Amino acid sequence: MQNFISEIISKTIQFFFIMTPFFALSMFLTLTNGMEPGFQKKLALKITLSIIIINLIILFFGHLIFSIFGITVDAFRIGAGALLFLTAVQLNSGKISSIQINPDEDISVVPFSIPIIIGPATIGTLLVESAAMKHVEVVVSNVVAELLACMLIGTLLLTANFLERILGKRGINILTKLTALILAALSAQMIFTGMRGLLFA
Repeated sequence: MQNFISEIISKTIQFFFIMTPFFALSMFLTLTNGMEPGFQKKLALKITLSIIIINLIILFFGHLIFSIFGITVDAFRIGAGALLFLTAVQLNSGKISSIQINPDEDISVVPFSIPIIIGPATIGTLLVESAAMKHVEVVVSNVVAELLACMLIGTLLLTANFLERILGKRGINILTKLTALILAALSAQMIFTGMRGLLFA
């Protein structure tokens, strides 16, 4: 039981950081600048629900991509790790492109859920997890961890204005760069695991 809980905690942290939480927080503050607090909170809840649904769809049906295209899990680990590393580099250098939106449009799904929170690297990581869901314990741990990670993202967005007052823009930028460092480490681990699987299969 203790190992199962530890697995959930570990996956929750992993899922949380691959969704680039502090970059998402920074973008949320930028895109909702000038909005009423009540509308901001409503939007944050819609985004949270959206990323939960999208992530669960990828987790449960992503394995079909492997069977359709004949891609091995280890090969996909290497590809997803490379994308994750590129995301880390972009976050660290501040070169993630700004996204222009129409203020009259609903931004909860596009561009916020996809691609700001659930980008290519996030999708790649979830697809790898999807392919590994062959046992009930793995399914449960992935689903619980995904829900917890999404709720943590939602909490960040719901408290965005409070966190901005406490941390300031500089503090959020620092946390974004720390996220980049963690993503770089995760990407290295994914690539190493994938290469080991291909070489010693």
